[in-house]
Amino acid sequence: MNKRVAIGLSGGVDSSVAAALLVDQGYEVMGVYITCWDGPGCRSEEDRQDALDIALQLSVPFVHLDFKSAYKEKVFEYMMSEYEAGRTPNPDVMCNREIKFGLFYEWAMKQGFDFVATGHYAQTDGKRLLCGVDETKDQSYFLYQLRQEQLGHILYPVGSMMKKAVRKEAEKRGLLTAEKPDSQGVCFIGDVSVSDFLEERIEKKQGRILLNDVEVGTHKGVWFYTIGQRIKVSEVKGLKQLGFDTTQLPHFYVIGKDLKKNVLFVGTREMGYQKELRVESAHWINEQTLEFVRIRHGGEMIKISKVKTQKSILLITLEKPVWGVAAGQSAVFYRGDECLGGGILA
Repeated sequence: MNKRVAIGLSGGVDSSVAAALLVDQGYEVMGVYITCWDGPGCRSEEDRQDALDIALQLSVPFVHLDFKSAYKEKVFEYMMSEYEAGRTPNPDVMCNREIKFGLFYEWAMKQGFDFVATGHYAQTDGKRLLCGVDETKDQSYFLYQLRQEQLGHILYPVGSMMKKAVRKEAEKRGLLTAEKPDSQGVCFIGDVSVSDFLEERIEKKQGRILLNDVEVGTHKGVWFYTIGQRIKVSEVKGLKQLGFDTTQLPHFYVIGKDLKKNVLFVGTREMGYQKELRVESAHWINEQTLEFVRIRHGGEMIKISKVKTQKSILLITLEKPVWGVAAGQSAVFYRGDECLGGGILA
């Protein structure tokens, strides 16, 4: 009897090609579309129809799972609470943990499937989580909260392919999603900026912008900004006091936040680097000697020179400074191309 696979069909090209490859490999495949959100700005109905059409095109059964309530509770409310606390959350990490490899994974196992598959650009040998071959698309960063015992039941069919090859494969097979643009950002935000989205839900509160303890502008509330974000300053008097040529100002960036005082600290790009990270809530897929850390999706792998543990906090010393360390984001650890786990930047 063929092994059974439940594949998450998102309505995009990656999961479409992944499903087609699994059919070719002889698996008994079922397409699964998961609804997480259906508010303004989300294309869930269009995507569900595309997912259904792909299932029909591949002659595989199709089922729709409604996880909107769980998504709101476990992902959306988490994201909002983090922003309100002045941090910068990563909802994609939480969605993978709670929904795709949480509720969906559990549903598939209860239904007797041997594997869960998705269109993620990552790889697994059943015991280790590995980077995807396409370095520009690698999504292992978002998957660091997987549990090792899950890896023997997870397949990533396009993880060994380059994105261009996936597109070509879709075109060759005549898949209707071959030219569909990749989805961007968080579903429920749609085509508006995160800042505009938050302004509809969090009250503005004017505060000071400080550069070396000198006021150089005002802002609308620290929770609307993230570390590393470029920001305009307006107080020419303060800038002159600090010795800046106001006819040729450099770019300024957020380098710190004081939530209680509602103060933003800014500086030049050179002032936004640091060589030490504080990481909390560590989760391990495979706990080994840490070699590299990445603090954002697609970010550079930074060599680790020293690791200390202080109670439940990991103190990471880097071989070279990294720019834009934002509390609430994920720090993900690697050894070679293996993703070992990660935690939250404190």
